Formats: sequence, structure tokens, C-alpha cells
Amino acid sequence: MTPRILLPWHDPSPRSVALRMAALAARRIVEGRYEPGELLTEAHLAEAAGASRTPAREAMLHLQSWGLVRLAPKKGGIVTAVSGGERRDLLDLRAMWEVRSVELVATSTPERSELVAALRTSLEDQRTALDAGDVLLFAEADFGFHLRIIESGGNRVVAQLAAALGPRFARLTYLAASGDLDAARRYHGEHEELLGPIEGGDPTAFETAVRHHIRSAHFPETHQ
Repeated sequence: MTPRILLPWHDPSPRSVALRMAALAARRIVEGRYEPGELLTEAHLAEAAGASRTPAREAMLHLQSWGLVRLAPKKGGIVTAVSGGERRDLLDLRAMWEVRSVELVATSTPERSELVAALRTSLEDQRTALDAGDVLLFAEADFGFHLRIIESGGNRVVAQLAAALGPRFARLTYLAASGDLDAARRYHGEHEELLGPIEGGDPTAFETAVRHHIRSAHFPETHQ
């Protein structure tokens, strides 16, 4: 079975040169190699991808659609910073989608079992990333874990929206875990704790656990 493409840079054969350019830049933004406030030009994107400047404009539009750059007329794209408000809004949206999906699968034992099995595989991927000390790989697996919960609800529009926000979600996790593998290990443990309410068909307990996880991972300054 061909693996699902979770994030732009996972696509082994992007549909266009522009997408390849944009995917490369997106990964570098998520990793912090292109810093907030940095100006990316079309020439910059073309040179980094070893391609001509012709598709660079389209690549910049992809980066804008992923929320990673803000276009500056006749200049290029300015790498966005993650504000506290954006972080809060993105994670609140993700939590709402996840809780709704868990509500929908709560009455179906086979669907819950299938979801838990898929999440256990994701937990193994996260463990592999932690063992390798690879924060980007962990952020990718973290996004895959939460996306799988969202997809379980069967709402294709929501799943598409969540996937489109993938680079932004991955950047949030990378920022939270970068330089702190102990924190990433804690997130992994909290992911494990989410499986119990899903397996037990208890959306209320899941919502409590997932919101605890968000506060612990992304808002430690307010977490008690």
C-alpha cells in the first residue's frame, strides 16, 4: 500500500516543480532554517530547489496558502511567526475536530478498535523518532497521530482542512519540542493516555485528556 502523503515534503513525486519548491521551503521553515521575518525571494526558492524561477511565483502562493509566508508585493514572501493567538486558535480547532470524531466512533467497537490500532502504529513511529533524537520526524508523527483521529470521524471536508493545515501544526510541535526531547517524550506519553478514552468509547474523558495534552505541550506557562 502506498503511504499517505501527510505533509508537502512527504510527496516523492510532486505534481509540479512549484510544489517541489514550496515543499522544500516549507520543511525549512518548520525546522527554523528560514526564520520568522526572513524575506524569501523567488530567486531564493529557485536556487534552493535547483530549478528555474518560472514556477517560483506559484511556489510562493503555496507557501502563503499553508500560512508559512506573507507575500510582500514585488519583494517575495516574509516568513511568518507563530503568534500566541494563532497557536491557541489552531490547537482549539484541532481539539474540536478530534473530540467530534471520537464522539462519532464511540458507538462502533470495530471503528474504535481500528483507530486504536492505527494510533499504536503512530506511537511506534514517534518512539522511533525519539530514539533517533529527530525532532522533525517526531513532529511529523505527532501530526499523523492527530490527523488519524480527525479522519476517523469520516468527514472528508474536515479531513482535507486538517491536512491543509499540516505544515502549521507540524511547526507548532517542532517549536514546542525543539531542543527539549524530554518534553517530546512527555507528549508521547500523553498520546498514549488518549487511547484509553477512545478504546472505551468515552468522548468526555477524551476531551479532558486532549485539552490537558494541549495545555501541557503548548501552553506550559499556564499549565498547572
